[in-house]
Amino acid sequence: MPQVYAIGLRDRFRGITVREGVLLRGRAGWGEFCPFDEYSDTEAVPWLTSAVEASEHGWPAPVRDQVPVNTTVPVVTPERAHELVAASGCRTAKVKVADPRSSTVEDCERLAAVREALGPDGAIRVDANAAWEVDDAVSAIRELDRAAGGLEYVEQPCASVAELARVRRRVDVRIAADESIRRAEDPLRVAVAGAADVAVLKVAPLGGVRRALEVAEACGLPCVVSSALESSVGLAAGLALAGALPRLDFACGLGTISLLRNDVTSATLSPVDGHLPVPPTAPVPDLAEAHLAGEATRDRWLARLDRVRTLAG
Repeated sequence: MPQVYAIGLRDRFRGITVREGVLLRGRAGWGEFCPFDEYSDTEAVPWLTSAVEASEHGWPAPVRDQVPVNTTVPVVTPERAHELVAASGCRTAKVKVADPRSSTVEDCERLAAVREALGPDGAIRVDANAAWEVDDAVSAIRELDRAAGGLEYVEQPCASVAELARVRRRVDVRIAADESIRRAEDPLRVAVAGAADVAVLKVAPLGGVRRALEVAEACGLPCVVSSALESSVGLAAGLALAGALPRLDFACGLGTISLLRNDVTSATLSPVDGHLPVPPTAPVPDLAEAHLAGEATRDRWLARLDRVRTLAG
């Protein structure tokens, strides 16, 4: 029987305070199905494909046994941002910006605090989640770059590939594509090479590790693997992808378990000295019973799972 979990977040993230999902057990182990609410049933099919790959088929053999990761900083006060980064042990920080709850001035203050926590040699990247128009993006990126003492890259400053290309021509900071790839009608055919310097890949929205490896090859860009705010069960799939990529030039956005108050497993995937191991399978969710969702939430997720299974065939 699938297990539906609900775990609180330490800070509000992506507009939510509780992360929910379904844990599936199969012949190869465990997988996680946890598309965000804004994903339609059709868009959620790759998330189920990814969970089935993990639980029934397993993952390709890795080419490395550990992965450098960044810490993720939500829209919080500068003091909280400093605290999160200092406690993380990571040398790279990804900072959320362009949120409706935060002005550019406040984003700059948060970045300055992150730089203080990291020191001059740490890397800072920001994620705008496609919030800006082109002119606003160019202006904001220049301000944020100054406040951070240099940005490694800016993730998805605008919504479309064409807009990314226009921004990229006007700024000196690398541009990374995320939503433009994972929410494309066909991620294998979206032409981002002229619009971005980095491709951000998320396993579940792309349909699993093998499918994501195909996307990585097709896009022809350096890749960063990021999580979708999963428990350690789903996070393990991201590590499997990062472990299997032929090249890994940047730290990956997989140090996100600290954003959750708890985990479904005692073998939680928390970074040590800024790195995570590449696991052979997802950890067993031996603590899932302590975090089972209430009846209404469980029924909603199981109904969603049934609908998506029907669409997936």
